[in-house]
Amino acid sequence: MLRIHFTGTDLVRTRVAPRPDPMWELALSIHLLRMRGTDPLLSGWKSDTVARLRPAGPLRAEVAMLLALNPPVGYFPDFLTPPEAADGIDAGLDAVLSTAQPRLRREIDVLGGARGSLPASVDELGRGNRSAIAELGTAITRYHQTAIEPMWPRVRAAVEADRGMRARTMLDQGVEGLLNDLHPSIRFDGGTLSIADYPSHRDVHLDGRGLLLVPSYFKTYTKPVTLVDPELPPVLVYSVHPAARLAVTAPGEALTGLLGRTRAAVLELAAAGSTTTELSRRLGVSPAAVSQHVTVMRDAGLLLSTRIRNTVHHTLTPLGHALLAGSPR
Repeated sequence: MLRIHFTGTDLVRTRVAPRPDPMWELALSIHLLRMRGTDPLLSGWKSDTVARLRPAGPLRAEVAMLLALNPPVGYFPDFLTPPEAADGIDAGLDAVLSTAQPRLRREIDVLGGARGSLPASVDELGRGNRSAIAELGTAITRYHQTAIEPMWPRVRAAVEADRGMRARTMLDQGVEGLLNDLHPSIRFDGGTLSIADYPSHRDVHLDGRGLLLVPSYFKTYTKPVTLVDPELPPVLVYSVHPAARLAVTAPGEALTGLLGRTRAAVLELAAAGSTTTELSRRLGVSPAAVSQHVTVMRDAGLLLSTRIRNTVHHTLTPLGHALLAGSPR
C-alpha cells in the first residue's frame, strides 16, 4: 500500500498540473505498448507505434536504451521524469541528460536489481559515459518525434478537459472529493491518501511541500503512480478521466477503436445497404471473412441480413444506426 501523509499546509498547496508533462507521457506510453490489451481509443496509436518499433526496424535500434530503461511493469528510474519537463520536452530532455553521475548509477542499480540484467549500454550510462548519455538523448528525441509529438494536440486537449472536470469536482466537493475521485483504489480520509495494492509498501510524508497531481493521457485507468525517491518534489500521476479522452477523439476513430477497422468499415458500408460480395470487393477481404464479421455484428444487434435468391443483403438495425451516428462517412 502507498500512503501519502498531508499536513494542513500540504492541502493548501495541492494542485493539478496546468499542462501535460512530456516526459511522464513518454515513459507511460512505453509501458502501454507492452501491456496486453489497451483502451480502444488508443488501439490505433498503439498498433501504429508497435509497427514502427518492429525488432528489425531502424527505429528500434535508435530507441533501444530508452526501452531498456522502461520495463513493462515495476520500477523505472526517477531521473527519466524530471520536474523541469513541466516547461516542455526540451527542458525535460536537458534535465535528464544533466543528471549527476552518482544518481544515474544509483537508480540504474535499482533497476538492475529489479530486472536481473541490463544491456551494456545502460551500464555505461550509469558510469556517466558521454556516448551513452548521447545515445539516451537520441533515443528520447526519436521516440518523442515518432510516438508522442503527432499526438500532442490531443494529449493537451484531453488534459485540459480533465482539468475542467477536476475543477468542478473541487468546487462541489473540495480537496477530499478531488482526491477520492482520481481512481477507485484511492481513499483519502482528510490526512492520509491511501492506494490499495500498490506495487510497493511506502509512506510518503509531504512535510509542507504539497502534492502536484499530474494528469496523463497515455496512462491507462490503472492506479496512480508516484516517484520512488522521497526527496524529490512530490507528484501523483493519474489517468485522465475516460470522458476527457473520449471528448477529444474523432467519432470515426472511436468507432474503429471499439469495433476494429474492418468491422467499423462494414458498419459504414452497410448503412446504404450492401451485399456480401460488395463488402468483400470494397474491403479487399474474402467473402468468408466478411461473413464472419457480419455474423458477429448481427449477433450483437447491429446488422440485419436478408437473403434474396442467391444474394444476402446487409443493412443496419436501429442500434447500428445509433452507433454510427456522428461517425464521418
